Amino acid sequence: MPAVPPPRPKVLMVSSMPDWDLAPMREVYDLVDLPAGGPPALAEVGDIKALVTSGGRGAEAALIEALPALELIAVYGVGYDKVDLAAAARHNVAVTNTPDVLTADVADMALTLTLALARRIVDGDAFVRSGAWTEGSMSLTGSVSGRKIGIVGLGRIGEAIARRFAGFDTEIGYWNRSPKTSSPWRAFPTPVALAAWSDILVVAVAGGGETAGLVDAATIAALGRDGLLVNISRGTTIDEAALIAALESRAIAGAGLDVFLNEPTIDPRFLRLANVVLSPHQGSATMATRQAMGALVRANLAAHFAGDALPTPVLGRSYEPSLS
Repeated sequence: MPAVPPPRPKVLMVSSMPDWDLAPMREVYDLVDLPAGGPPALAEVGDIKALVTSGGRGAEAALIEALPALELIAVYGVGYDKVDLAAAARHNVAVTNTPDVLTADVADMALTLTLALARRIVDGDAFVRSGAWTEGSMSLTGSVSGRKIGIVGLGRIGEAIARRFAGFDTEIGYWNRSPKTSSPWRAFPTPVALAAWSDILVVAVAGGGETAGLVDAATIAALGRDGLLVNISRGTTIDEAALIAALESRAIAGAGLDVFLNEPTIDPRFLRLANVVLSPHQGSATMATRQAMGALVRANLAAHFAGDALPTPVLGRSYEPSLS
């Protein structure tokens, strides 16, 4: 009599992933979509061993507590500020993310938004399409080369941003929560001091409670009327109301934003402003990076269920995983 194969581990898909990731995952795991009823409906699903979520969705305490057999939360993204790490630790649930593989693309987005903002690329496109060019030249734009670039947060992505701007013959300064003694860039004691020195302020700090509202009204005001602000981190890191007020009053010259406080629903006042460039959280949204992110999610799942070391742990566990 042929042996009965062991049941495949159940993996809850809280956030969607591309088919190129789902197809190989379905061969190994029993993939379960989050029920419409949310955490209260999960009792009918059975023993969920792992959960895949995005950085934007995360995993709240109620979701973790509704899954008594949960062993792993695999975040499809580098940010894990929306995962309740305290709840995960209480229930002995490991957490992983996908760092490094998206660093280059997110850093490229910071540079892209800066150039689009300073050189008014979006305005120029509209100027040509409207036929206005036949009636005269577009007004002059700003430079990026030779400017002072301030980077809030000098982690992996912040360092990559600094290296890119260095190619533009810029001066680079930074603020970081922990000292970077080996960094060639100039350190500043506070975000306000950095902003006061900067022509362009790029926010690249990690999200989470410790950095919520870090770029506050005083920091934004310190940029001055010619200052530009770019955010590729999390919408929570900036006092959004203060930013909108500064843009409306022209207290700063403009902002390039890839992230927002309540995305994908953004404050409608942004839509009425001509001095902003808006992007729908596309920092890591390239084919190559998303494929690499998915491969890392799958690698973390495979390592966990094989009992091997997790490739990219954020939070570990204190006992071995079950294999079914």
